[in-house]
Amino acid sequence: MTAVADRSLGMTVPGLPPPADAPQPALDLPERVRAWTRRIVERAELVRIDWQQLERAVEQWLSDGLTVQAPALDPSDHYLEGSRAEVCAYLLTLDAINFGSGWFPTIRKRPGRSGYRTIASALADHFRTHGPWSNEDLRTLDAATLARVLDQPPGHQLIELYARALRDLGAFLADRTPLEVLADAGRSAVALACTLARAMPFFDDRGFWKRAQITANDLALAGVAAFDDLDRLTIFADNLVPHVLRVDGVLQYAPQLAHKIDQGVLLPPGSRAELEIRAAAVCACERIAELTGLPPRSIDVWLWNRGQAARYKAVPRHRTRTVFY
Repeated sequence: MTAVADRSLGMTVPGLPPPADAPQPALDLPERVRAWTRRIVERAELVRIDWQQLERAVEQWLSDGLTVQAPALDPSDHYLEGSRAEVCAYLLTLDAINFGSGWFPTIRKRPGRSGYRTIASALADHFRTHGPWSNEDLRTLDAATLARVLDQPPGHQLIELYARALRDLGAFLADRTPLEVLADAGRSAVALACTLARAMPFFDDRGFWKRAQITANDLALAGVAAFDDLDRLTIFADNLVPHVLRVDGVLQYAPQLAHKIDQGVLLPPGSRAELEIRAAAVCACERIAELTGLPPRSIDVWLWNRGQAARYKAVPRHRTRTVFY
């Protein structure tokens, strides 16, 4: 599985279609992630979890104060000061385009900001100045307009994909507001994630559902949503949390895979290597959650923030061009 052609874009969509044997989204979505990733890890050939080192790393992280600060969204990168309706719209819009790490080395970054923080803060500035796009505006949004909003070169493949994702969001919303979508989930983070995964192909990250799950978590962190089942979510498997685990010795990569990553070779979406890396991160963080008594979603935020440190940025992480992360 690599990419599927999208005639509306005149290009392929990296990451689609999903693996044929991956689970379908359902109301036991987090449990499906856990079962799917365990199966991958049990059969893994390229990635191994060092369980003893994991326990040592947890002790070190706790002594470093990893869990002292509650998980939170950075107000310098995100639009959090608006009304509940505006912040809900911002986060749903942001998480619709919360992918592109495989392209981030090629985009124009804001000083001192990573690829994600560049996109999040540019979108936040747009919301502060112009407010949310209407649903009709989303449905007709073109890449040239979005490139200006995000201060990126016109014609960049990632911006084309972002525009498609936002048009999908507009179609999904139809005549509803983001708050109405939230209300329809009925205080269930899992129900919201399932709805997003079923409704929009770029959210249907089969077996992981990174962005479908992180949307619910972001809404909760921003204080605009209350969910009764938030702690059922898994981590939001991308390329940074497994990178932190690798640098700290928890994940061990086969020499040929480690060499490819260290040389900056892109891993194809859905390849054995890419699936094993993400699955191992999920399973390792499940164990970390057991050892600390903290939910995987919080472990994810802490390790993602830890990955912003210079020692992690000095080592290449795996890069995959996909619409899922």
